Amino acid sequence: MVSSEINTIVSMDAKAKKQLDKGIVIPAHPLALDANRKLDERRQRALSRYYIDSGAGGLAVGVHTTQFQIRDPKIGLFKPVLELASEEMDRADSKRDAPMVRIAGIAGQTAQAVHEAQLLADLGYHAGLLSLSAMKDADLTRLITHCKTVADVIPLVGFYLQPAVGGVVLPYSFWREFVEIPNVVAVKMAPFNRYQTIDVIRAVIASGREDIALYTGNDDNIVMDLLTPHTFMVNGKPVTRRIVGGLLGHWSVWTHKAVTLLDECHQLVDADGTVPAQMMQRAIEVTDSNAAFFDAANHYHGVIAGLHEVLRRQGLLAGTWCLDEHETLGPGQADEIDRVYQAYPHLHDDAFVAAHLDQWLSG
Repeated sequence: MVSSEINTIVSMDAKAKKQLDKGIVIPAHPLALDANRKLDERRQRALSRYYIDSGAGGLAVGVHTTQFQIRDPKIGLFKPVLELASEEMDRADSKRDAPMVRIAGIAGQTAQAVHEAQLLADLGYHAGLLSLSAMKDADLTRLITHCKTVADVIPLVGFYLQPAVGGVVLPYSFWREFVEIPNVVAVKMAPFNRYQTIDVIRAVIASGREDIALYTGNDDNIVMDLLTPHTFMVNGKPVTRRIVGGLLGHWSVWTHKAVTLLDECHQLVDADGTVPAQMMQRAIEVTDSNAAFFDAANHYHGVIAGLHEVLRRQGLLAGTWCLDEHETLGPGQADEIDRVYQAYPHLHDDAFVAAHLDQWLSG
């Protein structure tokens, strides 16, 4: 049963919202484990420091890349992992003008989702990324009621997660109602599907709301998502919206170069919007790299382990261990990571990591 004590809607911090609206790099934060599959606090902190020093504008914690199993009471890592990231962002915020945007995942049926949302709010997170994977059998009315209930606790980032990793197909009619919820501040589109991505953007445009930031989670189309104007007719007039940033598992690796990439995309958009051929080629290179990291060849079996492998090679993680011992690199995935490393040396940030690794691992 949902608590009746929650009756005050919490709005998003104005400075954080300004950053979110501007468009920033938000890595989906992995989980650092030791060989016994226990939390490696030192390396968990090091990952946060890596993202912060790379220039990321926020962190997304407790999301798919962090492994949803951290919510299992027997594992008990949901709150500790949120706290560690929050402490590192506190440290960063004490030295910067613009705050780190703090986003954390929310999952489960309504009672669990409300409980998680309240924990996020108590820990100072700005918004919750709302997964509807546990609501696969709910009808549209129940889904919207669920979202409204959680939005009463914390601002929401809508989440269109691809079905291949547990997401739910959500029609235009859902998104059209969802974006009418006042406390929705952004939507992360990650269906890995152009039609479904368009459904979300069209719904936001139809709502007339300009205060909902659009973020790509389409790791298979990152660059073109960031460069493409999306124009639809509303009351006989064309209205254009753009995807301003990314909340991405892909950006949990090679993050320093991802920040540069987003800056380049913003510069092109702010100019005349013309996309040079070299940037279209970069789009293919990034997607090719993502195929290796996410193990697309094996239907995403190694989607998390692949990211861990990149971080292991850089020294940020000690191994590729996941909470589920069956989550490992897919057949041939290590070779594919070798291939993209060799093919696209301009995309990785090994030198940057090597220069700062000892500092991130200390203290």
